[in-house]
This record gives sequence, C-alpha cells and structure tokens, in this order.
Amino acid sequence: MANLIPLFESHDRFLELNHNNLSQEQPVVISYLESFPGDLCALDGYRAVRSFLRSYEGNSATFNSYRTHVERLLLWTLLVCKKPLLEMTRQDGERFMEFCIKPPADWIGPVVKSRYQRAGGRTAKPTDTYTINPVWRPFFLTVKKPDLKLAKEQNKEPEVKPYKIKQDSIAQIFAVCGSFFQWAADEGLSNNANPIRAIKQKSKYKQRVVADEKAKSLTALQWTFVLETAKLMAHQAAVESQEAQAAAKANKVELDDESKKAHKAKLRRLENKLKVCERTLFIIATIYSMYLRVSDLVGRDNWEPMMSDFRKDDHGNWWFHVIGKGNKSAKISVKDEYMNVWMARYRRFLNLTSTPSPDDTAPLLHSIKGRAGLSEGHIRSLVQEVFDYALERMRAEGFPDDDIKNLRSASLHWLRHTSATADAKVRDHKDLQADLRHQSLATTVDTYYNSRDEERHRSNKNLSIEDR
Repeated sequence: MANLIPLFESHDRFLELNHNNLSQEQPVVISYLESFPGDLCALDGYRAVRSFLRSYEGNSATFNSYRTHVERLLLWTLLVCKKPLLEMTRQDGERFMEFCIKPPADWIGPVVKSRYQRAGGRTAKPTDTYTINPVWRPFFLTVKKPDLKLAKEQNKEPEVKPYKIKQDSIAQIFAVCGSFFQWAADEGLSNNANPIRAIKQKSKYKQRVVADEKAKSLTALQWTFVLETAKLMAHQAAVESQEAQAAAKANKVELDDESKKAHKAKLRRLENKLKVCERTLFIIATIYSMYLRVSDLVGRDNWEPMMSDFRKDDHGNWWFHVIGKGNKSAKISVKDEYMNVWMARYRRFLNLTSTPSPDDTAPLLHSIKGRAGLSEGHIRSLVQEVFDYALERMRAEGFPDDDIKNLRSASLHWLRHTSATADAKVRDHKDLQADLRHQSLATTVDTYYNSRDEERHRSNKNLSIEDR
C-alpha cells in the first residue's frame, strides 16, 4: 500500500502559513517530504505547489478544487513516477491522466470532512496539535444523491459503486495542472514544455458531454409542491408559536419558576423556528424569481448583499444589483410579484417597511442571532430541508415514483434552471440571457430555447418499418 498523507490542510489553515519558509507546516508533512530520496526534490515540488495555490487563496471553493488536483499530481510524481515534479514530460503527463482515470484501490477512500484531526477543546487554539485522518485518500468514492435518498427511504445502506471519474473532473485536471506548469514556467521554475498542454490526443481522455439542463429542473408539479411546502413549514411554525404564547399567558399565574423558565425556552425555540422557516421561504422565492446562484445570496469578499441592493428606477421598475462570477457587476430585473408578495412578506416579518429604501442598511439575510450573512452550506441545507419534506409529502399523497424521483437529486441550483425553463416560454431570449448573466447568448438559447430535439422526434415518431 502506498504511504499517502494529505500535504495541504484546509483553506483557513493555509491562510495562516508563513509563505517565506516552512516553519508553520505540519511537522508530519515536512518529515514525509524529507523521507524521499534527494533527487526527487520533494520539498522543492511542495514549495512550488504551495506558491501556486497561494494565487487562488482568495476563494475557498477555487482553492479546494485546485488543491485536490495539484496535490494528487505531486504525490503521483513522488510515489509512482519517481521523478521531480518540475521535470515531468508529455509522456509523464499522459501516464498521470491514465492514473487519474483509473487509480489503484489503495489511492481511493471514502469522502472525509477533514484531512487532519485536531486534538484539543471545542475552540481551536494555536497550541492545538493535529493528526492525519487515517481514512483520507487522494481519490474518494461518492454515492449519488438520489441513491442516498432512496436508501434512506428504504432504511438500508446505499450501494457504493466502483470509482469512476467524472468528465468534468478530467477537464479540471487538464485546466488546473496545465495552469500549474504554465505558472511554473512564468515564474522561471521550469524550462520544460508544459507536460499537460503538450498532450496531443486530449480527446482520448475527454468526451464531449451535451448538458441537459432540463434534467436538472423540477417539473411544474414538483415546483408547486416545493413552494407549497416552504409556505406550509412557515405556517406550521407560526401556529406552533402562537399556541405556545397563548398557553404561556393562560398559565402565567399558576407556573412555578422552573416551569416559567421551561416555557420561555420553548417560546424562544419556536420563535427561532418561525424565523428560520420565513427566511427559508424568502430564500427559495428569491432564487426562483431571479434565477440566482447561491453566491448571489452569500456575497463575495468585496460585496455583501444588502436590502439596498434592490433599487427602483425612474420608471418604477425594481432591479437587484449584484457582484457575480468574475467580480462582474450586474443588475437583474425583478418581478412585481416578488416585490409585492415575497419581499413584502419577509420585510413585514422583520418589522421593516414593505420595500427597501436606497439607504436601507439591513443585510439581505442574517443569522437568527442577527449576524449579517449566511454561509453557502447553511443556505443549501435550508433549501434541502424543504426539498426533503416536499418529497415526503408527495410520497405520502401517493404520487408514483416517476413523478417524484428526480426530487431526490434536486439541489439549490435546480431552482435557477427550473425558473429559467418556465420563463423561457414567455420571455425574449436576449432578456433572459441578461438576467441569467450568461456570457454567450448561445448558452441561453441552446439550454432553454432549443426545440430541435422535439422537432426531430416528431418527424420520426409515427413512422413504420413496414409498407415502405
């Protein structure tokens, strides 16, 4: 079995490193790299990869993606290729691609949340020590979301299928590792040709996959259940809160001190539950109404979504101003219904005016304790809870599995596709492109307007192989 350890830690820990030397690296990493023969230049390769990753430390998601691929590359050169990283050739690049497509079993493990395990109290301290997570591997097995959901419904363990690399992962290997060697050349660290970009038959590894965004959309029935479920959850939470408040008032005189404390704690829990449900309904309505990405609600390093980002122009039209992918500013047209119903409802719940003013300093979203902003993971989990409950309701009402099965696969991003698919029937393609913020009109047209498949099938549907 290969002696494998994670060479790089979490994004947060990476930011704490001293990039002038190796003084703040995990000692086990330095010892590991020093254990390789000197002619492999393991420490030099590590420094190069670390410096490359530093260029992408501004965004945790990008950092994590790049770390995955260049870390695999460095480990492969040390353990398999047995050659210095910066001396790779085109032939080595091809061998690495073949390795990534079919890695050996001892390089594959389960999905793990942490590469290193911290030994210490609940709150992290500089004096805490870290040990390698023994189940970490460079490649990991995943179980598809619908398979997980179905296994849970059937109260059994999901089937874990053999490792198979995804096509988009192959594209990422070419992009990330190719970028690394280009960076190394630009930095004067290597005079060799880029071993990844020199691969001549990239089509040998890549397959052109035609995206089917309709497969990532909810049906009209499913969307109706999702929205109704979010509204139902908010309604049920409101009823529970009101009933608890009424009971507390009725029993106010009779309760002893301990019972009063218990009632107050219960009231707080129910009030917080109501806040969560109203906020979740607002999130779902907001994403769907404007085809938003989750980053449009989370914000970026240079932008935090505020209520004042909703602005009305001289014609009385509302626009949502965002900083999107690539830090590009944009404005998205806002439906009247959204402002009059969903925005107004949520703001009234927060004891604000029905619509925001230009000087409104309230954050678009905030935690139950009042902290501005929510993390991407938090928002996704809130939406997923609604999807799960909607699925449960559809099953309870006896809908056939064909009507509900893709709800098991649904993610937050599906709301964007579902809404755009529905609105494409009534909106001009250029207007929809602008609000989706697609760089290319062809992307919008091919995804939401291309009806050639339907025409193609109609031309063949009723033909017979007899009596020709």
